[in-house]
Amino acid sequence: MADDEPHGPAREPGERAGDLAALAALEDPTRRALYELVSARPGSTSRDDAAAALGLSRSTAAFHLDRLAREGLLAVEFRRLGERTGPGSGRPAKLYRRAPREVSVSVPERRYELAGELLALAVEEAGPPAAPVRAALRRVARETGRAGGAGAGSLDAALAAAGYEPRADEEGGGTVMGNCPFHRLARRHTALVCELNRELVEGLAEGTEAACTVRTDPGAGGCCVRVLPAAGEQPAGDAGPS
Repeated sequence: MADDEPHGPAREPGERAGDLAALAALEDPTRRALYELVSARPGSTSRDDAAAALGLSRSTAAFHLDRLAREGLLAVEFRRLGERTGPGSGRPAKLYRRAPREVSVSVPERRYELAGELLALAVEEAGPPAAPVRAALRRVARETGRAGGAGAGSLDAALAAAGYEPRADEEGGGTVMGNCPFHRLARRHTALVCELNRELVEGLAEGTEAACTVRTDPGAGGCCVRVLPAAGEQPAGDAGPS
């Protein structure tokens, strides 16, 4: 299990067992479809909405959603839907959204996240003398993004392949990200990882030849990057190669 707390060289035995149980829960195609449905939405999803979206009975949707919640893959909240409040407004609805928990299992055990943590920490602790290293990181991130975007077909496809989960931002315009592929590192090494994110997304945009502007915006969504369309263009996520 990957959370937002630092990890030592080895995980507790129970963590690995919990990860395996969570992955086993997703083996069922209905549960996997429900998890993907909830994960793709920026807000919370009710049992009724989930059932209607996948053509399930409400009881079936509730059963599988609760199983995902028990495994820590979904978070639960209770909230009244609609404008009515007070007596007669009905019971609060049970709503689901993707939990922040990350699940990762490898056989044999691998700790690539720890390697990233150590490298980021070393760069930060080096201070000003590490400036050439940070510049190299930005350059390599952009080059990697450019190469990844070249065959993607569209910026949305390139962002999705990189793990960003691009979503149209109806309020602020453009595209925001539903996920940061480097979430745990970003929580502890924010400035360094935000530099990496921006350069990687800039590279993806260049590789797909999308007419857009990439900005650092910590409040944009699940990631610190926002993509805005160039003047007179469609939203960046819809712009394919020119």
